[in-house]
Amino acid sequence: MISEGVHRSSQMSNANEISVWRAPELSWRWWPVFLRNLLVWRKLAIPSLVGNIAEPLMWLVAFGYGMGALVGEVPLPGAEGMVNVPYILFLASGSICMSAMNAASFEALYSAFSRMHVQKTWDGIMNAPVNLDDVVLAEMLWAAFKALFTVTAILVVMLALGISYSPKLLVAWPILLGVGITFSSLALIVNALARGYDFFTYYFTLFLTPTMFVSGIFFPLEQLPEVVRAISQWLPLTNAIDLVRPLFMDQWPQHPLRHLLVLLVYAVAGFWIALALTRKRFRG
Repeated sequence: MISEGVHRSSQMSNANEISVWRAPELSWRWWPVFLRNLLVWRKLAIPSLVGNIAEPLMWLVAFGYGMGALVGEVPLPGAEGMVNVPYILFLASGSICMSAMNAASFEALYSAFSRMHVQKTWDGIMNAPVNLDDVVLAEMLWAAFKALFTVTAILVVMLALGISYSPKLLVAWPILLGVGITFSSLALIVNALARGYDFFTYYFTLFLTPTMFVSGIFFPLEQLPEVVRAISQWLPLTNAIDLVRPLFMDQWPQHPLRHLLVLLVYAVAGFWIALALTRKRFRG
């Protein structure tokens, strides 16, 4: 009995010595977790969809048509010099990226926190042969899927309104999925640190909201001070918009590899940090 206790104590000590920053240990066991979230959400799909698309569409109608009537057109740099773009098109191409950001962030914060901390769903899942790394991966991909579902519905409405008929919008679809992956990874960092729902207010107030106003959604970046513009160039939302907006204009983005690389770095680093902090939380 004593030797068994010593052995178990030794095992626990060895587990605690394993670094939380080790490489992700992933397998296809994330898929049943993803399906579980899908089956639960399917019962509330319509109310969820309405809630996710109502706000961005109100922004689009109020600012796109209301302010657009005053602004008219916005000059933007294009492949062949400056191009005048209708304000409604300018706003739509930015707001679709904002919608992907918000939808992924809400799901990876409020819903994931409920499953992790309040409902203890993660603990129940890990009683099966599914490790924590697979659960975190499933949550990240699920939040990205919710973001893609939301922006797809918004894109359909934009097409119905005749804002853009560019065939290059098909390329925007996987980019917007990448935007969802990036922001869900970042949100899971906050999820791992949170002790309650109120904690998320700091993330929205100090990061997401300022990002919205300095990433070129509502006005060109050229209107910003040079220092703010320099910082904005390295924000994930700015790079997402720089990829998507030309596609709405039926053009190819300039420097696409740079923008994709910035999003990739944020996504990989965000997921790795979120996973390490979540491991630390569950270890404690």
